[in-house]
Amino acid sequence: MSISKYPSKVSLPQVNQGWTTVLDFLAEHFSAIDKSIWLQRINEGKVHWADKSLIHHDTPYQAQRSVFYYREVPKEPEIPFQHSILFQNEHILVTDKPHFLPVTPGGQYVNECLQHRLRKATGIEQLQALHRLDRETAGLVMFSVNPESRSQYHALFAEKKITKTYLAIAETSSKAELQDKEWTVKNKMIKAKPSFLMQIDSKAQASEFNSLSIIKCAKQYSSHSLFELKPITGKTHQLRIHMQSIGYPILNDKFYPELRAKTEEDYKNPLQLLANELSFNDPITNKPLTFKSELTLDLAVLLS
Repeated sequence: MSISKYPSKVSLPQVNQGWTTVLDFLAEHFSAIDKSIWLQRINEGKVHWADKSLIHHDTPYQAQRSVFYYREVPKEPEIPFQHSILFQNEHILVTDKPHFLPVTPGGQYVNECLQHRLRKATGIEQLQALHRLDRETAGLVMFSVNPESRSQYHALFAEKKITKTYLAIAETSSKAELQDKEWTVKNKMIKAKPSFLMQIDSKAQASEFNSLSIIKCAKQYSSHSLFELKPITGKTHQLRIHMQSIGYPILNDKFYPELRAKTEEDYKNPLQLLANELSFNDPITNKPLTFKSELTLDLAVLLS
């Protein structure tokens, strides 16, 4: 059994949909976890309010309060790849995340995530991710080290004051002339089924777009090409869907253009998507900063 050292948080909705107790809400909200397991966690003192006071089996539902709990899974996979720290000062830490490793806890991953690894390695308990990458994507992730300056770095992402550049490999035809071709992909993305997938809303008007990416073919080879991607917005799976929409789904994508059956992880064939560069003006010093990943994609595929 893997149990997180750090609590996760869920906020109780303002509108009570018939929940009498906090336990009732947790059992319905996390439907994949049996109510008896939530009851056991509550009885063991693993569910509490923000002030650390315990929640009991009969604690009444209280709208808009935050509930803290500790994620646990019976058996947690171990990711056989290491991260590397590229930069660290008193405010931020920049790291290279390997493929397959989640940034924060989720699903069957509790302690085997980048944030937990870094907290353990650096001893900085308050270290917190400022943005996310898909578990399948490799590359740069920036963390806040200092809670007092955290909001200033969060604002870089919220106000789109940070430039992110990705690299991707896709299968292409040698007959198509793609070298230096550029696409501006703008559309409305919505939830699909299953709910962890996204899709383009074909009925949306042009003015309703919520996702925007600039894509360029950086180098064309015989059967594959290397693309440079600049997301202007940050929707879930945005680059994966936008690459699919121009006819070049990213190599080894298990979600798009169609969801593949769940199998054991194929560590030899990761998704060929890399968060390659982050550029911004530091909000503390006002000096320009640029970080580049030291990781690479599967160059053997391009040269084959």
